[in-house]
Amino acid sequence: MSELLSGDLPWWAWLLLAMGFTAIVAVVAALFLPDWHTPEDLSTTCDAEAGSEAFLGALSRFLNVPLVRGGTAHILQNGDVFFPTMLEAIRAARETINFQVYIFEPKGIGVDFLEAFKERARAGVEVRLMVDAFGSHKLDKRHVRELEEAGCQVKRFRPIKLLTLVRVFKRDHRRAIVVDGRVGFTGGGAIAEKWTGKAQDPHHWRDSMLRVEGPLAAAIQTAFGENWVYCAGEIVAGVPFYSGEPEDRAAEPVGLAVVSSPSDSAQPIRLLFWLSFVAARERIWISSSYFVPGASIRNAIKQRARAGVDVRILVPGKNTDAHPVRLAGRGLYQELLEAGVRIFEYEPTMMHAKTVVVDSRWSVLGSANMDERSTEINEENSIGVLDRDLAGEIERGLEQDMAVSREIDLAAWRRRSLIARIGERAASLLMQQY
Repeated sequence: MSELLSGDLPWWAWLLLAMGFTAIVAVVAALFLPDWHTPEDLSTTCDAEAGSEAFLGALSRFLNVPLVRGGTAHILQNGDVFFPTMLEAIRAARETINFQVYIFEPKGIGVDFLEAFKERARAGVEVRLMVDAFGSHKLDKRHVRELEEAGCQVKRFRPIKLLTLVRVFKRDHRRAIVVDGRVGFTGGGAIAEKWTGKAQDPHHWRDSMLRVEGPLAAAIQTAFGENWVYCAGEIVAGVPFYSGEPEDRAAEPVGLAVVSSPSDSAQPIRLLFWLSFVAARERIWISSSYFVPGASIRNAIKQRARAGVDVRILVPGKNTDAHPVRLAGRGLYQELLEAGVRIFEYEPTMMHAKTVVVDSRWSVLGSANMDERSTEINEENSIGVLDRDLAGEIERGLEQDMAVSREIDLAAWRRRSLIARIGERAASLLMQQY
């Protein structure tokens, strides 16, 4: 120790210290920093209105994903609506159940799902359950064994191990649930008691799930299949997994699916948001449970607000499960308010919904939050849907949410305390992790 303090070390000791320091820096960078630089200002040669055929074609070609047409799409508000609907679909399954969520807790509502999986598997239905090893750590070996004994296939995404520590922060946050290749669900919900009820108190969250039927289910199936082959080595394809219904070019809804992984330098979900925003002509309404967008998204939102677009953002208030994220997001309020954006903080409970509506016709829903973690680090999936009825359903829900929220006033916000400003700045230092 005295030699270390005095600096009197042999050359090989200095070499080992340098190697150790370099290794620590490399691991920290791999865990906490993005893999690439994102331009703060983006531009596009396409000036099509949101929802137009030109807009849909540009999205499909640029993001390299197919458009699917026809079927139905409905928003399900809160667990007392989406849980019974999901369980009804699962219990009616005849061939396949593919179920992917970030959080699965095996109690209360979770038991109902486990029993439904086992019953269907015993009846001959192919049941595949994929959960994130970190988010679903409460689903222990006993529950997995019982599922497998009933005939279910169960996979954990990236179990936490020493040899895979470099990927420990890159989690599977997707929600991709498809039954018989025909009925699909995605959104912000997962399987835990806090999602039950109707957001009636701080212990029951406000959230939304999208239910689709027909061709749009294929868009959600893709998100499941991509991670399933990674975990299980099995490619899910064919009629039992995809409805195979013919495309109707005159039909609505029209949709496309976007999946994102940390290895994808194109950051397709960020681009889906950005392209949707710059195409707005009348309104952009956003709900995001963790709202800490990068500069390119903020610039698009501000530009549209300055152009007279009605831009409203709904975020959690004091009832949140991630106070540092809320602080970091609040650090962005002033620049958004000064551009004309309206910001609402939801007061009754934790607001966990992830929805976007543009011009009352184009909607974006899925697992992705509007933060750097969703666009750069997590496995996520979102779906864009052109359907005026769906957009109207989402807008009515947002109007109800904004009615019980506190709107942030710019003049009052400028007078916030120095302590609040310091907390926002400190929280923003870890913005890449939110």
